[in-house]
Amino acid sequence: DMKTRPAGIGNVNANWMGSLPSKLSAMPLKHLAVPGSHDSFTYWVDVHAPVGPDQKAYVKYLATMFSVLAKKVMVKWSMTQNLTFKEQLDAGIRYFDLRVSSKPGEPGNEIYFIHGLFGHKVKDGLLEINSFLSRHRKEVVFLDFNHYYAMDAEHHVYLITMLQEVFGSKLCNNSAVEVITLDFLWEKKYQVIVFYHHPTAQSIPVMWPGNKIPAPWANTTEPSKLIQFLETTLNERAKQGSFHVSQAILTPRPNTVAKGLVWGLRNYLVERNLPTIMSWVEAQRPGVDGVNIITSDFVELTDFANIVIKLNNLLLSEHDHKPR
Repeated sequence: DMKTRPAGIGNVNANWMGSLPSKLSAMPLKHLAVPGSHDSFTYWVDVHAPVGPDQKAYVKYLATMFSVLAKKVMVKWSMTQNLTFKEQLDAGIRYFDLRVSSKPGEPGNEIYFIHGLFGHKVKDGLLEINSFLSRHRKEVVFLDFNHYYAMDAEHHVYLITMLQEVFGSKLCNNSAVEVITLDFLWEKKYQVIVFYHHPTAQSIPVMWPGNKIPAPWANTTEPSKLIQFLETTLNERAKQGSFHVSQAILTPRPNTVAKGLVWGLRNYLVERNLPTIMSWVEAQRPGVDGVNIITSDFVELTDFANIVIKLNNLLLSEHDHKPR
């Protein structure tokens, strides 16, 4: 099996949750730092959408756009995080920002991830995640299904049923966020928390509502504005009492994307700004008013995951932990 992956992708962090000190596994998971992964291509899809996602024109538009862009952008763009789920999990990523779609014109209810290009069946991705979890019994993942395209009621039922069939008793029941600690999850043998941002899932105990995992999005191309936004939203976090996603991500603008076609988006948008964003991440601390899940883009995932996971060590130093 020839390795074509960049050096440094290993499974150093495959068991990082299971290796945390008992002081941390007893803390609410909403107070730990957790690295997440995100696919910026889909934001660009959203920005250019002519109409609401479930309308025919949108579906047509998507299909056309994908075929036109496939050859040009995809090669450069999908360089962002074109790792498999297994590779991301091995690197320590535990939160996935997932956008899914039916395939326009295809009979049946099959659902696909829109990561760059239509093509990966959601089922295959879930099976890959499940097999990792079966080998790493103390690791827990957040699956955040937050955008749905061209999906009607039957598609939702199909996807929700699939989630239950694939993960079975690994699925954590929707509960009060503060009771969710790693100790609690290990005891119950729960390893998957699914957030399903759609009313179809309301009555289903193992589907968590989207409002328990807010992920405010800065929608800016400027690092200084992004950081200001991240700070502001973190300060408002405690009021919500939920999990929290800090999206340390700059939005590609259409003209940026055009230049990106020529130069490669990675070089154009990111190389200049990444140090600013990464130094913000490195300066964070988890805990009551601190960061929880952090997603970033165009980063070497293993390095990013290492930085985020290490932030949890800050919770071990007694002297700056306020008694409650």
